[in-house]
Amino acid sequence: MEQAELTALLTAQGLRMVDEIGPLATTGEVAAAVSRLRGAGHSPDLVAAVVGQAHLRTRAAAKFGPFADRMLFTRAGLEQATRLEIAARHAARFRDAGLTRVADLGCGIGGDALGFAGIGLDVVAVDADETTAALAAYNLAPFGDAVTVRHGMAEDVDLSDVDAVWLDPARRTAGHSETSRTRPEDWSPSLDWVFDLAARMPAGVKLGPGLDRALIPDDVEAQWISVDGSTIELVLWSGALRRGDVRRSALVVRAGAAHEITAASDADDEPVRDLGAFVHEPEGAVIRARLIGDVARELQAGMLGEGIAYLTSDAALTSPFVQSFRVREAMPLKVPTINAALRWNGIGTLEIKKRGVDVDPARFRRKLTLKGDASATLILTRVGEGKAAQRLALLVDRV
Repeated sequence: MEQAELTALLTAQGLRMVDEIGPLATTGEVAAAVSRLRGAGHSPDLVAAVVGQAHLRTRAAAKFGPFADRMLFTRAGLEQATRLEIAARHAARFRDAGLTRVADLGCGIGGDALGFAGIGLDVVAVDADETTAALAAYNLAPFGDAVTVRHGMAEDVDLSDVDAVWLDPARRTAGHSETSRTRPEDWSPSLDWVFDLAARMPAGVKLGPGLDRALIPDDVEAQWISVDGSTIELVLWSGALRRGDVRRSALVVRAGAAHEITAASDADDEPVRDLGAFVHEPEGAVIRARLIGDVARELQAGMLGEGIAYLTSDAALTSPFVQSFRVREAMPLKVPTINAALRWNGIGTLEIKKRGVDVDPARFRRKLTLKGDASATLILTRVGEGKAAQRLALLVDRV
């Protein structure tokens, strides 16, 4: 968002127009709205700002629900914002630790600060980008004096009047639309500065789930989070925000229901075993936290293949930490063999999953003959270990 667009947007007319224009979901709807507003004589800056916000609000509903209808966004800010249901869980940890005033350093458009303020915490929200800070101030205005929004660098904030910090270091190049990922040493603030601060006061640090585990300090709790099948973030908790002996945790949220598995360290994997009646796919947070072994033991399962994050068992058990499948048929990973099985079972709708094999599922699908009313899942993977390992296609049904 350019400064001229922000100036046009943050007026009574601009804000009223965003509310009145309604949701814009498709490119066609956006183009029609632009033509309509330009035809009515509105300035290019105002039209761009209003239409852009209407489109972003439509997309933001997935993260913020009905709250999106009164918020303002940048494209990059929305992409990087924490989902409100997850922000609320983060905030609850601060509250439960008896912390009441939080500095949100790198607040973005205010997603996490909404969670903090929403449960009654006082918040000092800071962002290095002036436009983003202005939008955060708008989004957080309903909380009045409980929230202070500042434009500035995280490193320059006086933390003497707060008792905890939330840090979301900028991991992309600056900008409000197209951005690219940067290396940890180039983050703002730097990872070294973040970890130094977290060692001195209670802190929650939001990072990408794929962070090199060698960078994680020994004295923090590392919590990976999956929501509706996507692993969205890693949070490192220090000081009073860390839970006792917990060093690894996986939080899995599906359809609003949350489940968590915790441990004092990485879990040892179960041995590889023969294919059983069921195959289980662990959630991404469980895989990242290296707690597959603990889940396997709950399911009376073993590893399906060496280095492959699939479990297999004969016990009719499942858990919130896996997606479970009943094996219908196992066959060599060869297209003619698979097509014969699909025809025999009348499979017309097929979900394809793969791990441990160099296969592009989209291209592989084009080689298959799908015809019939039945549906199934096809898992392409490597089974066994060492020289005995083989590539198999598993025709399975979701449990």
